[in-house]
Amino acid sequence: MSSFALKHVVESQQFDRELLELVFQTATQMKTDLAGERQFAKVLDGKIMASLFYEPSTRTRFSFESAMRRLGGSVITTENAREFSSAAKGESLADSTRIMNGYADIIVMRHNEAGSAARAADISSIPVINAGDGAGQHPTQALLDIYTIADTFPEMKDLKVALVGDLRYGRTSRSLSYLLSKYENMEIIFVSPSVCKMENDIKAYLDTCNVPWREEDDLAKVACEADCIYMTRIQKERFHSVDDFQQAASKYILSLDMVSAMKQDAIIMHPLPRVDEIPEEIDETPQARYFEQAENGLFIRMALLYLLLKDD
Repeated sequence: MSSFALKHVVESQQFDRELLELVFQTATQMKTDLAGERQFAKVLDGKIMASLFYEPSTRTRFSFESAMRRLGGSVITTENAREFSSAAKGESLADSTRIMNGYADIIVMRHNEAGSAARAADISSIPVINAGDGAGQHPTQALLDIYTIADTFPEMKDLKVALVGDLRYGRTSRSLSYLLSKYENMEIIFVSPSVCKMENDIKAYLDTCNVPWREEDDLAKVACEADCIYMTRIQKERFHSVDDFQQAASKYILSLDMVSAMKQDAIIMHPLPRVDEIPEEIDETPQARYFEQAENGLFIRMALLYLLLKDD
């Protein structure tokens, strides 16, 4: 297996096709291993992961901690570092990072401020993985998203992907946009309320990469043509205006009629948690992939921890 070219995982732009394939091949190895001989069960024995989460999380935090333990490593963790760590006493992110460098072999960090993971990585002597930084990025989510899409569409080209919901504050959609640009003939359709449209920096990046994109208002129209519908919730906690939130809330809800009109092999994804944008009755449809998507997070994060920490 070739060496991993990254020390930190901070943003999606760090990954080219070669690195993506390496991560995905390793994730598939992890998935196979968990179902079989468990050759990787002790590969990170003696390694310690610091799980430093300044915002609440279920899937990301638990999947990282489960991934580390399944590889034989151990975990030190805090669920809400803003309240239950020295950050509550005013300790800076830089100082917290330096302190963790003395306790752990890798830091997995979720923070409420965009750019926080990059700042931590700049001063850290051990690997830092960005597990979500405010409205910035969520690169490991994007990796598992692409991995899930590729499971249905192995050739990974000539696809229309609709990103729906809160695109202004949604770090998952931003990160996924960067990775979709790495593949051939991808078209991205942005479907969002007017108050939370995709930011111009992502649109400019897609233009630079010659990736066609457009904005649409009608989800039912988009559902008929998309190969993948990527739903996201309207994130109340990110909005600075109650009026803006109320304008956006519950505007886009995927109905059974929309799902029935989708292509037979199309898929529905969601980074979760959901609110009302995907009713539970859609869970049993063949297009629903969001629970499989969440499970893939374990394999992707096992792969990243292994690649970053393994002894060459």
